Amino acid sequence: MSKLVPAKVATVDEVKAKVALTSTAVVTEYRGLTVAEISNIRRQLRTLGADYKVFKNTLVRRAVSGTSVEPLTQFLEGPTAIAFVEGDVSAVAKALRELAKASPKLILKGGVLDGKVLSPKEISALADLPSRDVLRAQFAGALASPLRTLASLLKAIPQNFAYGLSALLDSKGGPVASAVVETAEPAAETPAGVEEAADAASDDAATLVAEVEAEADAPAADAEAVSEAPEGVASEPAE
Repeated sequence: MSKLVPAKVATVDEVKAKVALTSTAVVTEYRGLTVAEISNIRRQLRTLGADYKVFKNTLVRRAVSGTSVEPLTQFLEGPTAIAFVEGDVSAVAKALRELAKASPKLILKGGVLDGKVLSPKEISALADLPSRDVLRAQFAGALASPLRTLASLLKAIPQNFAYGLSALLDSKGGPVASAVVETAEPAAETPAGVEEAADAASDDAATLVAEVEAEADAPAADAEAVSEAPEGVASEPAE
């Protein structure tokens, strides 16, 4: 096998370095495009996280052999330029499609995405997908909606518990219902740590209920003690 001249070795190493950073690439044919047009394409794609450059096919084949992007070698025929994509692949595909419409001499030949071969039709389908930022925003919105609902439900727990407990104490004639509500309501108004606030309100309320029930049971216990006292010591005749 003949040795490569230093310039060719440098090109092989450059392609290997790009492959080490990404497993996504799009191959185009640039026959008939001017140097200025190719430079314009490269500038636009660079803003989207893609490095677009003309390479010699034989050197690219050597560089990608045994790597995840080796399937793109089937598109290395004729004058080709490759966009190695580190950014949003759908944005790059959309930009290439628009550039090809403006310059019909730019032809999308195919590519690879994480080792999977992409046909020109599949690249066009990628171009129709929302951008990564839009997808992130949609995903964040989908997550935020149920979380907001959950937060509202958790916030309502101690407040509803306090109102229910107040009604229970009122039905027993307890004098501390308002104190329970005042204890539980501040926790309900605190958005952060609402679960801890609910637990604290529940503990306070449980203590107050126990106190009220103890007070309600005290007269009955006294009456029992009097009725069970020994004869002769229960009471003395009034003078």
